[in-house]
Amino acid sequence: MSKTPIADLALLSDCHSAALVDKTGSVVWWCAPRFDSPSVFAGILDDDAGHFTIRPAGIREVARSYRTETLVLETHAVCEDGEAILTDALAMREGVRGHDLGRESPHMLLRHARCVRGEVDIEIEFVPRTEYGLSTPIVSRVDGGLVAESGPVTLVLHSDVDLEISETRDRAWGTAKLRPGDDISFAAKYMSSWRSAPLPVDAGSVPEAIDDTTEAWQSWSAEHQRYEGPFADQVHLAGRVLQGLTYVPTGAIVAAPTTSLPETVGGGRNWDYRFAWVRDASFTLDALWVAACPDEEQHFFGFLTTAASSVYHRDQLQVMFGIQGERILNEYELPWLSGWHDSQPVRVGNAAWSQRQNDVYGELLTAAHRLRDWIDFDRADIRRMLIATTELAASVWNEPDQGIWEMRDEPRHYLHSKLMCWAALDRAIDMADVLQAGDQVDRWKTMREEISRAILERAWDDDVGAFTQSFESSNLDASALVIPIVGFLPSDDPRILSTIRAIETELMDESGLVARYEGPDGLDGEEGAFLLCTFWLAHAHALAGNVARAREVLANAAGFANDLGLFAEEVDAGTGALLGNFPQALSHIGLVNAAWAIVEAERSRG
Repeated sequence: MSKTPIADLALLSDCHSAALVDKTGSVVWWCAPRFDSPSVFAGILDDDAGHFTIRPAGIREVARSYRTETLVLETHAVCEDGEAILTDALAMREGVRGHDLGRESPHMLLRHARCVRGEVDIEIEFVPRTEYGLSTPIVSRVDGGLVAESGPVTLVLHSDVDLEISETRDRAWGTAKLRPGDDISFAAKYMSSWRSAPLPVDAGSVPEAIDDTTEAWQSWSAEHQRYEGPFADQVHLAGRVLQGLTYVPTGAIVAAPTTSLPETVGGGRNWDYRFAWVRDASFTLDALWVAACPDEEQHFFGFLTTAASSVYHRDQLQVMFGIQGERILNEYELPWLSGWHDSQPVRVGNAAWSQRQNDVYGELLTAAHRLRDWIDFDRADIRRMLIATTELAASVWNEPDQGIWEMRDEPRHYLHSKLMCWAALDRAIDMADVLQAGDQVDRWKTMREEISRAILERAWDDDVGAFTQSFESSNLDASALVIPIVGFLPSDDPRILSTIRAIETELMDESGLVARYEGPDGLDGEEGAFLLCTFWLAHAHALAGNVARAREVLANAAGFANDLGLFAEEVDAGTGALLGNFPQALSHIGLVNAAWAIVEAERSRG
């Protein structure tokens, strides 16, 4: 059972895959060569599922940071008799810069330890466990290091430390005593067992490779990050996190690079988030515009339109896709893993792929509207796809679905789903000229008004004083905060202001964080406060002109980042501990969009 606090984790990325390193210098998660590949280290989900540790002995104090404008991690460890700095990165291809960041990454984990004071003993453990810990590789010695082979996977560990292989040949370990100026380096390269062995890597070249990867990230940041305003450091970090969660070959952005980190300790709400959700599209594009640049927006939208192209031939738009556009994402359990803090089951795949979620039409059309000046509307296939998406929104808006939160109980008439169908028609009407959809516009306008009347009549509850989760329901849902964000009602409408007050009163906990909703959802157990919903609250306050309150809410939520500024999906209301898959794209997106809303609100006030 793994008990590593989620807040202790740091993200490494090569824009193909991700690794997580804890404060002790242990890589406890790495899926290669893709985000959704089976893991080669999964110690975060089970102590026996593999890790790669470079640990200074006798640690008394740890301070971590990313090198400026990068995702290259430096861990400064103060030990009993000295100090050491451990530097970690997932390598970028040598010489890659700027917009090419992540192109043809070599799938190699770089690790370097250097003594800066006194004497430090470094303990090394190399314990690969492939296929989510199910397979135990055979470790052998080769020139310049070790090789670990198991079925389809080969890991080559290049090292300038002579490591000892266990009698069972399933792991290797060693120690190194460092004095000021001494250093040691490691490069763990993933490759298919069916390819020729890679050329030997000189472990001594690792510092130069780390510096090259540093320059690659800094060149990307220099070309992309122009935001100036409140929470600038966290907005810039969020941009790098979103880039780090991007699968560069396609432009897909994963919701998180992990699976089954739970929504409550010991609970069963454990999901695989290593996929791209259409639901996140419009919020993601807004955040990329602020924290990155239009190139990343277009790359992500290009992935969505390609993956969603089948909408023209089907009766619904799939809600999520694999990072290469895969549609079948069947969910299954890994019973041999005990899970984080015994939170079972551990799941791979996500059954939500087959759900009906009627909000996705609005997300896709809003994303297209956001990029209308960059989309090639001369392409008939793009016009047909967007028109088909609009027609589906018009035809399904009055059907029940599972909603934005992917409820696993009976379908309902969720407010957010109706709202986003309204948004789909609203954006399509505004783009009617470039869509060449003149014949459909009058009907779209009629349907838009019909949805609007239904929302105003059936989702508003006088007794609650708020827009509620679903038609004829009295339960509150934080997704109602999206109403002014998508422009359905003015942000100063009395019903919006009343809804904001109700959500703050009923869904906000003592720590100032907002829960997603109240009422049953078809699942056992509970969950933590949802960071995205708290950022939505700040966003809604900013739109309503309550800038001081918006800043207060945003600052409080931002304080729940870990020491590196990374957000999980949720926060335990009682302890403040991070919960859920990590780092969570939507949490970072919510911060960026709320910060930008504050900038706009302050600008409008002069």
